[in-house]
Amino acid sequence: MTVENSASTQGLITLAQLEKIRLILSTYQDGSGQLARPKGKTLPGWRDFERAVALAFQGTAQESKAIYDVLVPLAEVPDTYYGIACKMRKLLRDVQRTGRVTIEVSNSSGKFWDVLQREGLDDFETAPVRAGEILLRLVAQWHDDVDIAHGGTIDTQKSFYLVLQWDEKTLTYQMYRYALTFPDPLALSWSAQGRRLVGEDAHGVIIEWYGHSGGQLKYYPSIEQAIWVSEVFALEPLPERDEEYGVLRKVREYYPELWQRACELP
Repeated sequence: MTVENSASTQGLITLAQLEKIRLILSTYQDGSGQLARPKGKTLPGWRDFERAVALAFQGTAQESKAIYDVLVPLAEVPDTYYGIACKMRKLLRDVQRTGRVTIEVSNSSGKFWDVLQREGLDDFETAPVRAGEILLRLVAQWHDDVDIAHGGTIDTQKSFYLVLQWDEKTLTYQMYRYALTFPDPLALSWSAQGRRLVGEDAHGVIIEWYGHSGGQLKYYPSIEQAIWVSEVFALEPLPERDEEYGVLRKVREYYPELWQRACELP
């Protein structure tokens, strides 16, 4: 398995980290993954991706609504970390077709509306440019609030988005690393389109906020904007076994005597 823009020369994501993530994700095919498949098998889901990244980077998966999904200790400064915001979507085919990656930044509808109303806006239709600027400024503020420069414990400069896109038909995957920064909101063309606020660059939609339907803020950077991109890869096949994979097989292997005793209980 190889990598474009090799991390070994750029200090980004190492070949070892990438392969560890791929192999850890592969284990979630055995019935323990979030996404159900036939015959007791599964595929990894977004929570499995977060846990795989945490293990590969020797960090901690927060498993909460925190800004970062994984915190990795910084060896040079005790009690400080860099953050990884993990994003997973079943949109690899769209990426290959459009050249854009989907990052769902946040679905904190209440927080977005609160800041707009504090700034005197009850909707985004009447002032889309101002609304777009306020929303992107709020996300930047979230990062600043936990940054070491402002008394926090996270080095924002070393933090990033790690995005996993996959295709259900081919069962192929690709990973991308992006900086936390957004385009200058004043350089975008903003408009209200139906129930969403849309920001466009010269090549099309790059920001969407579904303010009236779910509250998701989505970011669509181009592949060229990625700091690092893996090659398309597949999960490692599970070893051949005589019996099906699944939770029942695992419990029999881990606790054979206790399981057998449980099966014999009245």
